[in-house]
Amino acid sequence: MSQPPGLLERIERYFAAAPLPDARIEAVGALDVAVGSPTWPYPARPRPGETVTADDVRAVVALQQAAGLPVAVEWVCECSPSTEAAVRAAGLAVESSPLLVAADPVDLLLPYGVRLYLVGADDPELPSYEWLVSIAFAHPGPRPEADDATVGAAPGSPRTAVLRERIATGRTVMMVAVEDGEPVAVGTHHPVEVDGTEISEIAGVATLPRLRGRGLGAGLASALSAHARETAELVFLVAGDDDVARVYERTGFARLATVGVADLPDADV
Repeated sequence: MSQPPGLLERIERYFAAAPLPDARIEAVGALDVAVGSPTWPYPARPRPGETVTADDVRAVVALQQAAGLPVAVEWVCECSPSTEAAVRAAGLAVESSPLLVAADPVDLLLPYGVRLYLVGADDPELPSYEWLVSIAFAHPGPRPEADDATVGAAPGSPRTAVLRERIATGRTVMMVAVEDGEPVAVGTHHPVEVDGTEISEIAGVATLPRLRGRGLGAGLASALSAHARETAELVFLVAGDDDVARVYERTGFARLATVGVADLPDADV
């Protein structure tokens, strides 16, 4: 499906603008490194049109490690063709994921009995939603219990506190799907104003592993896209792999490009 020109350039500007409220930007060779809190880190990114070298990447790794940040470099392959060879030469592990844009949105219904809610900044179940995301992406921590200090009035983990602030200020919109009183899927989108217009990235769409295959993720992605498009002129996401991308294509997303992600080999991310 053909797309209007300039979409990749606008997405690159989104990626450049997203860290600005949280971090200072340091130029390291041909890359920009967002140096802020490790609680909500951002990957280093190449500046469009510049050639990335292995020495640039090594310097980025050194800076991120010195700042206590996870080592991560991310780029749009079509915009920075030199980056993959450079990060491999610097010894990082590389993965690639499809980048898709909301092109012809389809409104999908969630399964019968599943209700969808916008999550408020003061929602006491927020740590449980984060736990759902962690198990869906295979990095589970301890499950919050009803009487756990992380649930209820307590702010929870440092990341939970940051997430609450982002929801309160509108920088993150979270939706949760609930069935029989249990959260079964969760996802977010992150609006950013870029050159006077809003762009939003859908991220972290997660379904309880035992409930996959019921259309929960696709229905939630459709709802997130619809909510984002109320104010955003461009909505996009990065899918985990081709199989996940095909699910999003059924909700009206179209493939636009490929995103490369590099980190330390065997890193616990």
